Amino acid sequence: MKQNISRLEFSQFPHWSQIECLDEDIQTCARHLNTLHDDFKNRFEDILTMEIPPWIITPFDETEEANVVLQEELLELSTNEELKGKFKKGYQTFWLQAEIPAKHPGLWEIARKFLIAFPSSYLDERSFSAVTNLLTKKGAD
Repeated sequence: MKQNISRLEFSQFPHWSQIECLDEDIQTCARHLNTLHDDFKNRFEDILTMEIPPWIITPFDETEEANVVLQEELLELSTNEELKGKFKKGYQTFWLQAEIPAKHPGLWEIARKFLIAFPSSYLDERSFSAVTNLLTKKGAD
């Protein structure tokens, strides 16, 4: 966004293309975006540095795992043709099937930690929607 704004390309802020922007306004916005970027990097450092085992995203392509128990479960899972068909709906949907924890508890124990690391944006999105609704209603009055 910062690069686009410095080139006076306002695709992320369509209303800005309709007004005259001063250089100092653009510099202020760029500083704010830098601060926001740094804040996101600090807040989400644990997620950004998280290493997701490849077998979670592609369980039918990856069969190498150091732990022997997990390797056996992964081999059994990767050769299950019925499960392979269900993988077409995406890896999140695949791992959330009821039979995965029952038949592959070792794999599930690891995979579930990565799956629950990301739904936290729901509350943020809901808050943004509430604010947008308030602003829209206020602007309409």
